[in-house]
Amino acid sequence: MLTAMSRGVTTYHQRIAREKRALIVTAATELFLELGYDRTSLARIAERSGVSRATLFKQFPSKAALFDAIVTESWSTEGEEDPPRPGNLVEGLGTIGRRYAELLRRAQMTDLFRIVIAELPRFPELAHAQFAHGKMPYFESVRGYLLAEQEAGTVRVEDVDLAATQFLGMISNYVFWPTLLVPGWEVSAERAAQVVDEAVRTIAARYAVTGPGASTND
Repeated sequence: MLTAMSRGVTTYHQRIAREKRALIVTAATELFLELGYDRTSLARIAERSGVSRATLFKQFPSKAALFDAIVTESWSTEGEEDPPRPGNLVEGLGTIGRRYAELLRRAQMTDLFRIVIAELPRFPELAHAQFAHGKMPYFESVRGYLLAEQEAGTVRVEDVDLAATQFLGMISNYVFWPTLLVPGWEVSAERAAQVVDEAVRTIAARYAVTGPGASTND
């Protein structure tokens, strides 16, 4: 019984810690956008989030650590994060593409890029963090999936880095980048799904193997 009670207390404290962490990350993102990275102090973030300074410093000892958390959480996906199993290129790319479009349509993703772009001249390390902890790991997962498909014999790709960039670029160039540049640009879930489907078809038409040793572009 005591063990069960102990587990209950532990779970409660873990839930509270997660809630406070979410409050801190949200407050930090808002302040970075409002005041800039340099003018935002950890003390101000603690005040905005409604947590004590001790609680904030326990979770995030520096602004750099807090920004890294914003990057990581912005790029995190719900549920299964690993690439699909190889064997069905259209289905696998569709899964990856929909996951990517969902990430790009999040408000926190737009906020993240705006912070990085605004602070790039003075704090290039923020761009490095965004690339190293967010963009690059996701790119590597797509690259790894294409390599697995190639090993399975479903695709023939000479430059896997280029193929992964092509696929992600077709999605981001419509779903994400205009939101940073064009006032009022919005992409519905239905439109995003259509963009993903077209990107999948394009990659499949270029790289899919249609028969033993034969590619659709032969």
